[in-house]
Amino acid sequence: MVNLTKTTTPISETEIKRNWHLIDLSGVILGRIAPEIAKLLMGKNKVNYVSYLDMGDHVVVINAKKIVVTGNKANVKEYNHFSGYPGGLSTKSFNDVLATNPGRIIKEAVSGMLPKNKHRQKRMARFYIFANENHPYANKLKVKS
Repeated sequence: MVNLTKTTTPISETEIKRNWHLIDLSGVILGRIAPEIAKLLMGKNKVNYVSYLDMGDHVVVINAKKIVVTGNKANVKEYNHFSGYPGGLSTKSFNDVLATNPGRIIKEAVSGMLPKNKHRQKRMARFYIFANENHPYANKLKVKS
């Protein structure tokens, strides 16, 4: 006899349970961790995932300044910003951005992994990046027994 169980899918945003995840980037390769963070933000790790709802979790990333890239990317990779005015293109190298704003590196990598749709901004709002180990979300990350 075949066991037919009914699959339940959440109908609204109020039925979605959001978990908290802590990721330490000390010595982690950027290209390996960015898709994993994107999966958590989208909620693809959940059994009742549906693409039309934003089912993702909260992700807290610490030690962003200790991220690693492979090959010669640390010397070659550049980050551009355009002000919109003629001659307003500013370019910074990977090492400069890592020294001044390491969160930008991870934010741009994860944002590029997310689908470009109406849920992207809400997912990125649940993504918290910290350059060192100090963060204010320790009480939400504790496992409740």
